[in-house]
Amino acid sequence: MGALMSSNAFPVEGRTVLIAGGSKGTGLEAARQLAAKGGNIILIARDPQRLRDAIEYVKAGALSPETQRFHFIAADLTSNEACTNVIAQSTAWNAGLPPDVVWCFAGSSHPTLFVDTDAAQLKAQMDANYFSSAYMAHAALRSWLKTGQGPKDEVFAKAGKPLARHIIFTSSFLALYPIAGYAPYSPSKAALRSLSDSLSQELNLYATANPYLPSIKVHTLFPATIFTEAFEAENRIKSDMTKMLEETDDGQTPEVVARKSIQGLESGHELITSDFLTRFVLSTMMGASKRGGFLTAFVDWILGCLGLLILVFVRRDMDRKVRNWGKLHGDSGVKSQ
Repeated sequence: MGALMSSNAFPVEGRTVLIAGGSKGTGLEAARQLAAKGGNIILIARDPQRLRDAIEYVKAGALSPETQRFHFIAADLTSNEACTNVIAQSTAWNAGLPPDVVWCFAGSSHPTLFVDTDAAQLKAQMDANYFSSAYMAHAALRSWLKTGQGPKDEVFAKAGKPLARHIIFTSSFLALYPIAGYAPYSPSKAALRSLSDSLSQELNLYATANPYLPSIKVHTLFPATIFTEAFEAENRIKSDMTKMLEETDDGQTPEVVARKSIQGLESGHELITSDFLTRFVLSTMMGASKRGGFLTAFVDWILGCLGLLILVFVRRDMDRKVRNWGKLHGDSGVKSQ
């Protein structure tokens, strides 16, 4: 029982990990930490120079830099064709084998009041945060399931079932509890949670039809505030009202979020949080998502029962703050002098 409890559901040593949005922030920290565990790393982002610098940073923390392999591809992942090409290029670089892990970090937040946001920005948020991840997952899954490459079932049957492959989405606390001022952003992250739950069920079809092929696990992360360059950029356009609503959020560094996310992956969780508050809110809206075993389900049930009561008062307090802001400062979201 102890060995079972301590088993690693996310081994990366000697395996190839593709990180979309890996040139900075949490994606970069996750890449370095996975390199420290022996993973071969492929970074994807738009800026070639940032990618070169990122690769050097990741290499510096590698377990065995002489034998591990590192690569980067500059691409705009809001295009389906670009994501397909990224998987093809990664496969060619990796001796004809697709990556074992695809972790989607690419995205951005445009936290402005919905009415004040240009309609084109609403689409841009979906492209950056939802479609970039959906396209990457689509391309990766096709490379794993539809290429017809690799050994036949009989070969796997003799060799033993290979290690699982992983698709990892990066959603947000705001997918669980939206906050006024994030309407352009929050729906794109909520869509990722829905996609994750859908694929978690759908992939059972391929697992049973091809029992000796690598299984595919789908995970979604729900970080809250992360202190990155992107967070600083958000604060330059974020309304004062939204900043007021967030003032009790302590936030976390990219290194901490990456570490806690990897711990969740190693524990085999599908839905992963990096702080207690997010875990608490998630427990109130698990729906049909996998719980991760009886003990986890029981803890979620207890937290969920408490949360359903507590969040009634939290929402009431948030609404009160927004109404009071309107009375004091008007409807611009900007604090009056």
